[in-house]
Amino acid sequence: MIQTRYMKKEDVIQVARIEKENFSIPWSENAFMETLQKDYALYIVAEEDEEILGYCGLYQAFNEGEIVNVAVDSKARRRGIATRLMEFMLFESVKRGIDQWFLEVRKSNEPAIALYKCFGFVEAGIRKNFYEKPREDGIVMWKR
Repeated sequence: MIQTRYMKKEDVIQVARIEKENFSIPWSENAFMETLQKDYALYIVAEEDEEILGYCGLYQAFNEGEIVNVAVDSKARRRGIATRLMEFMLFESVKRGIDQWFLEVRKSNEPAIALYKCFGFVEAGIRKNFYEKPREDGIVMWKR
């Protein structure tokens, strides 16, 4: 059974592997470890049988939350894991006083854009050449 929960230090090795698989400029294990120490950061994972299937991270500034990463292991896709991560992240962030969220997503990442729209995010603008490797525009999305 898939469970969503707060990320722990013991999860970092698996999370960093998923990060490396999903992003052209991945965060290191150290970056995740440092981020887990920050009181403004909220990181969650989806887990099944002690295996991390995906994760999601958010930075809080007052009542705003910036969703900084959402990633699912390639072997676990098409199982609704990203949806579960987003549901849990939004629920937990509301408890912290967040009532508006934003994120950037690659213009070509249609599955992610569709997921965010399902949660009420709307396109608010374009950040030209925001991403590298490959260079691509980022779409800014808000949920208020």
